[in-house]
Amino acid sequence: MQDSFLHKGKRRILVKYLKEKIGIKDERVLAAIDTVPRHFFMESVFLDYAYEDRAFPIAAGQTISHPSTVAEQTELLEIERSDKILEIGTGSGYQTAVLIAMGALVYTIERQKGLYDFSKQMFKKMNISPIHQAFGDGFEGLPFFAPFDKIIVTCGAGELPMALLRQLRVGGKMVIPLGVEEEQVLYRFTKISPTEFEKEQFGLYKFVPMLGNINK
Repeated sequence: MQDSFLHKGKRRILVKYLKEKIGIKDERVLAAIDTVPRHFFMESVFLDYAYEDRAFPIAAGQTISHPSTVAEQTELLEIERSDKILEIGTGSGYQTAVLIAMGALVYTIERQKGLYDFSKQMFKKMNISPIHQAFGDGFEGLPFFAPFDKIIVTCGAGELPMALLRQLRVGGKMVIPLGVEEEQVLYRFTKISPTEFEKEQFGLYKFVPMLGNINK
């Protein structure tokens, strides 16, 4: 596993693209994208394309999201250092690594055993670690560790998971794609009281579906 000067140069080009073409303004998000080797989290056949703004297949029929999608979702969270963040859908671990690079305290959950095992091994190789990594049902969240400052959902939910909103602290934010079709609408929910939420909409995206239970 190597992070060469070539890879670092391609990341700098990607960051420039995210800033100038996509409109990412949060410098801490851009710095994290520049720091985390995306190619570590991808299958070798796609390594030459790791820093293009494209999604690629990973294990269990899932995908590693476009870098622009990772950057946009992360920016919408408005992360502060030491924010306690629940991530639904660890996947390959790339989004998790970006959050950790920003100084967040990450609690992450994955329902696919193969991806859970892969990401766990990758974090160990990179000498990074979420606060808690779980194999389980994302719809249930991690109530034992709640409340969370922020929640990020990296898969498209057919309906709003109320259990996750209950695990958000007042003043906290959840970024989640919602929709049952191939494209979903990206939303940000801000919890303004124990029973009230402000909802904002941020356009169409394409995510793998959010599924319940676990897959061993």
